[in-house]
Amino acid sequence: MSPAKGTFATSDAVELAVVERSGFVESRHIGSAVVLSPDGTIRRKVGDVRAPIFPRSALKPFQALAAITSGAELAGQELVLATASHTGTSVHATIVRDILRKGDIPLAALGCPAAWPEDRAAHDDLVRDGHKAHPIFMTCSGKHATMLLACRANGWDLASYLDPVHPLQVRIREVLQRISGEQIQATGIDGCGAPVYALSLVALATSYQRLSTASGESPWPLYRDAARLAAAVRETPWLISGRGRPDAVAIEELGVFAKFGAEGVLGMSAPDGTTVAVKVLDGANRAPVAVGIALLLEAGAITREASDRAISRLGLEVEGGSDVVGRLRVTCA
Repeated sequence: MSPAKGTFATSDAVELAVVERSGFVESRHIGSAVVLSPDGTIRRKVGDVRAPIFPRSALKPFQALAAITSGAELAGQELVLATASHTGTSVHATIVRDILRKGDIPLAALGCPAAWPEDRAAHDDLVRDGHKAHPIFMTCSGKHATMLLACRANGWDLASYLDPVHPLQVRIREVLQRISGEQIQATGIDGCGAPVYALSLVALATSYQRLSTASGESPWPLYRDAARLAAAVRETPWLISGRGRPDAVAIEELGVFAKFGAEGVLGMSAPDGTTVAVKVLDGANRAPVAVGIALLLEAGAITREASDRAISRLGLEVEGGSDVVGRLRVTCA
């Protein structure tokens, strides 16, 4: 498949991790990854890091940043929800309502599909109370609420905010290209209905590094807002997804700025600026965070102790009955 029509081929991928059961390699995850040094140069390439990928929800920090710099006035936990792929707890839903309330925007304006919370307790509570699936519980509702708030601030049409030619989506593309230093290579529609844009892993890593290391004293508003967003995520990591979710665990244990994306994508930047971007080619979601942590450890950006704490919380064990008989093991670092 050519780069114009898709991402890199299996022949350009490298084994990233294996899953072992009873001493037998049961599955192999192949893909690509890049590691940037704190100065932005490429420290290590694993597989094809220049081919386009759809980062999926790993783009949310930059979609949020574009909305914030376009007038969506958010602070604290609202900033985290703007960036989140959340599990639909009552806390998540309340903050999404708060964002909409800022612009006097009705719940019906949310353009993401109706969903049940991914959080099991929140799901069960809704069922017991006789509620139905609703867009506010959809994992991307914080992003959508923030987009709508930016539209309200600028007098842009709310009904068409997901159209790729809408002024907000044009602004998102501009911000993404500015912060990544790369032109968008393809446009698609994400699972939540919003546009998603293809970039290389190098561009994705560059974007995470620039956002994560942005200064609140920068002369550029874009980077001052980026610093606020990164600080908010680090302050309340679990809101970016859910308690015990892999990217939240990485943030809690390592102090990184991280965001997971569907189909096996991860962006992760360590406190010293060392940054990793990962794409598992078959879309497996169980490997990227472990791979990212291993590559940061190899680069000397995190300690072995912190790495071990984070890895122990990722649920990488393989069970056989009531016993642990294997685990996912990173092989590229």
